[in-house]
Amino acid sequence: MSSLVAWMLVLAAGALEVGMAFALKASQGGTRLLPSVLALVTALGSIWLLASAVRALPLGVAYAVWTGIGAVGVTLVGMLAFAEAPSLARLVFMALVFVGIVGLKVSA
Repeated sequence: MSSLVAWMLVLAAGALEVGMAFALKASQGGTRLLPSVLALVTALGSIWLLASAVRALPLGVAYAVWTGIGAVGVTLVGMLAFAEAPSLARLVFMALVFVGIVGLKVSA
């Protein structure tokens, strides 16, 4: 597998991670069946894609990028879909996470 394909898998895994968090919120603590099943399926898909990607990428860097995509993505979803406050501090720290993700990707 090429490095480009592996990074695309990490990106897709991160997107599924964001979808999982959205489904967890919608599941209302696991009390709603469809969102609960969706959360489980997206979590398993995310982990499977990450596991496939780390065959060609350094584990630590791929895992850090994956979690960073999830953290930034879930924060954005929270602000856009759930009207969570986009304070200056949240935006600055989210930007720092993003810069860290880019730095890790570039250094790999």
